[in-house]
Amino acid sequence: STKTDKARQLNAAYALRVSNMPLSDAIQRLSREFDLSERQAYRYLNEATHMDQPVEVTGSTVPITLKVPAGTAHLLRAYAKTSGLTIGAIVTRALTMFLSNQRRHG
Repeated sequence: STKTDKARQLNAAYALRVSNMPLSDAIQRLSREFDLSERQAYRYLNEATHMDQPVEVTGSTVPITLKVPAGTAHLLRAYAKTSGLTIGAIVTRALTMFLSNQRRHG
């Protein structure tokens, strides 16, 4: 499975847990929907019980190299640590917001 597949499966498990579906029914449904073993479906459902919200589903990614000032890198790493987000997720969100604002203003 790709990271995207895993995120979708985890989000489906989260939705089933939030709906208060009985565990045995949720296992069977998740197993059928994603062609998983019942054991793997149970693992996703178990992991979903510890989630406060669905996880972000992203498309495929490509590596890039950025050079930023040391102070910016320090702030970025600190924010990633406290927020629980990856540096890639933070940079992606920031760049998406910046670029969408650029299109509106220019």
